[in-house]
Amino acid sequence: MHRSAISFSVLALLASCSHRSMPVQSYTVEPGVSQTLAQTRRQTISAPAYQLSFDIPAQKNEPIPATETISFDWKPTTDPLLIDFKESRDHLHQLTVNGDTTAIVFANEHIRIEPARLKAGRNQLTIQFTAGNLSLNRNDEYLYTLLVPDRARTVFPCFDQPDLKATFALTLTIPENWVAIGNAQAQASTSAGTRKTIRFAPSDVIPTYLFSFVAGKFTVVTENADKRPMTLLHRETDPVKLKLSQDSLFSLHAGALRFLEDYTQRPYPFAKFDFAAIPDFQYGGMEHVGAIDYKASALFLDNGATRDQKLARASVIAHETAHMWFGDLVTMRWFNDVWLKEVFANFMADKVTAITMPEVNNDLKFVIDHLPAAYAVDRTEGANPIGQPLANLQEAGSLYGGIIYHKAPIMMRQLEALIGADNLRDGLREYVRTYAFGNATWNDLITILDKRTPADLVTWNKVWVEQTGRPVVSSQLTQQAGRVGTLTVKQVGEDGSKRVWPQSFELAFVYPDRIEALPVSLTSAQVNVPEATGKDIPLFVALNSDGRGYGRFSVDTTMLDRLPILSDPVSRAASYINLYENMLAGQAVRPARLATVYRSLLATETDELNLRLLTGQLSDIVWNFTRPTDRLALAGQVEQASWQAMEQAINPGQSSPGQSSPGPSSPGLKKVLFRLYQSVALSTDAQQRLYQIWDKQQAPTGVTLTEDDYTSLALSLAVRDYPAPDILTRQLARIKNPDRQKRLQFMMPVLSGDVAERNRFFASLADEKNREHEAWVTAALGYLHHPLRTATSVAYLPKSLDLLDEIQRTGDIFFPESWLRSTLSGYQTPDVAQLVRRFLADRPHYNTRLRSKLLQAADTPFRASKLLYQGRP
Repeated sequence: MHRSAISFSVLALLASCSHRSMPVQSYTVEPGVSQTLAQTRRQTISAPAYQLSFDIPAQKNEPIPATETISFDWKPTTDPLLIDFKESRDHLHQLTVNGDTTAIVFANEHIRIEPARLKAGRNQLTIQFTAGNLSLNRNDEYLYTLLVPDRARTVFPCFDQPDLKATFALTLTIPENWVAIGNAQAQASTSAGTRKTIRFAPSDVIPTYLFSFVAGKFTVVTENADKRPMTLLHRETDPVKLKLSQDSLFSLHAGALRFLEDYTQRPYPFAKFDFAAIPDFQYGGMEHVGAIDYKASALFLDNGATRDQKLARASVIAHETAHMWFGDLVTMRWFNDVWLKEVFANFMADKVTAITMPEVNNDLKFVIDHLPAAYAVDRTEGANPIGQPLANLQEAGSLYGGIIYHKAPIMMRQLEALIGADNLRDGLREYVRTYAFGNATWNDLITILDKRTPADLVTWNKVWVEQTGRPVVSSQLTQQAGRVGTLTVKQVGEDGSKRVWPQSFELAFVYPDRIEALPVSLTSAQVNVPEATGKDIPLFVALNSDGRGYGRFSVDTTMLDRLPILSDPVSRAASYINLYENMLAGQAVRPARLATVYRSLLATETDELNLRLLTGQLSDIVWNFTRPTDRLALAGQVEQASWQAMEQAINPGQSSPGQSSPGPSSPGLKKVLFRLYQSVALSTDAQQRLYQIWDKQQAPTGVTLTEDDYTSLALSLAVRDYPAPDILTRQLARIKNPDRQKRLQFMMPVLSGDVAERNRFFASLADEKNREHEAWVTAALGYLHHPLRTATSVAYLPKSLDLLDEIQRTGDIFFPESWLRSTLSGYQTPDVAQLVRRFLADRPHYNTRLRSKLLQAADTPFRASKLLYQGRP
């Protein structure tokens, strides 16, 4: 029998003889937080406030005693009050309602309180409980909360929905040698023996998913940045990383705050601004008010960092800082609009980095950051729209992905072009002003923006936000008297539909001596470009040359040998992306031909971001879109081309004797090329060269390799079964930081040449406790399912898919997707594609969102099997 509302009626009858007449609630109680429950509570509950006390032991396996008091205003109703708590009944010890101790009625992840025990106006509940561990992320020397989207209820009983914002007064009792930060300032600290108690001030008004604290053995650094005190907690031990990174972290945050205060015309809205660097944090960052969490490796860079890494750091800092206004100050009403906070965090981050890193081509960054990642989902059979319905918060984590983070910013840039940058900015200022410390929906924002434009935002919104997919965009040129007669641009849905994506972009007429950009306003299925008429016939037409458009843009194969003519790096990036997308679609260019073109560009591409894009695509072709029987030959060609390009690239201040033309002058280029060489190294000579570099810790001339790089090299050699003893053991001895030591220790069984040891590691993942470090697990899976190991690892696929439902229930929001991508991305044969399809066919009622995630992750084996084994080009 499924658990239902009947469970509550029976338990309540047994628990309370004084309340025999039980009202029947107007909704079915189910696990999680249903939208119906949330809407009902929002009508009856207001102004909640939490007082929370946690007594945290030094040993991570010991329970955490806790007490909380929940105060709230209540509007009388016949419905019982439900408090969310996703833990077993034995975690609940005592309940007091308005001063009276009450029997605890608990089922379906909710504590039930009868309306007769409540009163109109202010109520107070006190609960003694054992904190749930699922989202406390407990380690040997530290722990941290991560409660998005509905995980506050896994730690403590609460009204876990975003539109019941509250204040949180936190008290932590922790080991004496630990430190802690939370959403608010610490007010007092008292010590008793080996323990101390820290009492924090009440927080600002925030949703439950933003409640946060970090506690443990951390180094504390406090600086004043723009006269604003900021505190950083970290566990980094590398003195070079500390010296090179620490000041930048504070200045980047300060720069982001300055921009956002000016753009929104709203001062930073909260009482404090601190942040923590967490080893192997699940995400790049999380926007907790007053206590932002970051993945430590995203913040602390060394002298081998590329420009791309520095830009990524600036972006994640800007992203989380933007959330203070978009998500934290103004919060979505329900998680179906979770994309709303993420789109503005990314959209604003792009604007912020244009200020904080002015040396970066931000148009290029936008194209490379967003287009490939959005296409990687939108081209698949599991594509989802930006806006998605959500019946229960327990499925909210599956809403996250490439569409929210990458298609949505592209959509927002198109919206900005449609209504004007000033109108969008002024509309956002009104939005922040109107809904500050409250909740809003996408429709609320559209209503504000609609007053500022004659454009039909309802129709525009339908295709961009409510529907999936992308168009195929093509052009047709006619000649008249040796010149261009007409140029027509067409679009059709990639699925064959006649939908129209209203958008604007540029195309380029490319000549031997010049490039002419022409604007395109694609407002219908077909438009003429009048500016083209009468122009000279170009060598080729490059669609979406400014990277502002969205879709699979047809390519003229004439460009393949002429790509260096494109002097604008944005145009080159857009062309690389267009070529790759058409290759995946089996159009215009075969994988082997594109690999040949890309090899020739390694020595001529002068922009580091573009080179990273190129090398990533080239590595994908080697591993995913080349048959194993042909891979060694192609890898050898790429090895040679990348090493030669690396040697020819000139670092600033260096010269290259005998080189006929100077190579590009960026140390980052050498590093990117070396990473490509390492990625594809299959020949004996290449592997021996990598081993010598690792063994002697002597990097190639002009390349800076750090401890992390040498660890990566050791892993690369191990997965290739390089015949040298104890590579990983020796690398482990070289690592000084204890957190990085533990990560490598976790990975070592995966890299073993003994299949039985790899089997044991995979079997261990069935136990939830062995999946606690999700970043470690997904990294390990990438090596476990490496293309060189697929002959043995394919046996893990059925169990990997069977575990998916449990992964979603127990893991954080990105874990199901990363589990699937790390598992499936190394396969390319029809039997694996058929295995995935058979898995879904055997489960016709499988969770819809997990089905979509699986279809998204399986896109590579689906396409590779068609391109390589089913006769398609």
